[in-house]
Amino acid sequence: MYTLFYFPDRTKYGSPEDVGMVYQPVFFNSADGTRLAGWFMPAENVASPIAARGTVVHMHGNAQNMTAHWQYAGWVPSRGYNLLVFDYRGYGQSHGKPEPQGIFEDSVAALDYLRSRTDIDTERLFVFGQSLGGMLAIAAAGASQRGVRAVLAEAPFHCYTSMADDMMPEAELILDDDNCATTYVAELAPIPLLLIHGTNDKIVPYSHSVMLLREAGTPKRLETIEGGEHNDAMVSQVHGTKYQDMMIEFFDSV
Repeated sequence: MYTLFYFPDRTKYGSPEDVGMVYQPVFFNSADGTRLAGWFMPAENVASPIAARGTVVHMHGNAQNMTAHWQYAGWVPSRGYNLLVFDYRGYGQSHGKPEPQGIFEDSVAALDYLRSRTDIDTERLFVFGQSLGGMLAIAAAGASQRGVRAVLAEAPFHCYTSMADDMMPEAELILDDDNCATTYVAELAPIPLLLIHGTNDKIVPYSHSVMLLREAGTPKRLETIEGGEHNDAMVSQVHGTKYQDMMIEFFDSV
């Protein structure tokens, strides 16, 4: 049943090298030993990564792999923040097969990997997730808060059951939501949470963010994009840099 939520592949769609960006291939293990792959991109125009304004980890959506998603956050180093992008198990070069507990643990492992680095300020970690990754951003940060200053989730899943209800309402499926945003969102406070969601999202309905906002502690905010579609805030020419600026201002504020 959970295969309905994951659409990984191992195709390489692009890399920071294609646009002349500096990056480091990195590998780290999840809690069960599954080997995961990622890219670390240092902040631009600073003496070293530890001098950056912070480090952002990007948790991508449920299809393809990080090589198709990294540009949603690839602008972050130009704003003075280090960036880590990575693949959940079964995606790209990461080993294993995706399943709910595993990809949740992979997301926590990405935070733990950053905490293990000696060349960054591990007390200035920021989480940015989109779609499935938005759900995981909230869940991972809520479960493993050390050093996390703020979380931004764009078009996040509320939980697997809510997604199943939207995809197949006639089936009335009850799934395991232990590793979902709804389980951890109340525990995230007092870490600030910013939700961004378009009202015309046909992949993850806007109602998911409304539910998460209701369940979250403070501080919290939902930025509604009237007529906005799925995951278009950071890269759509229609919006320009509006939501990129909003994210950086949000992170800077904490």
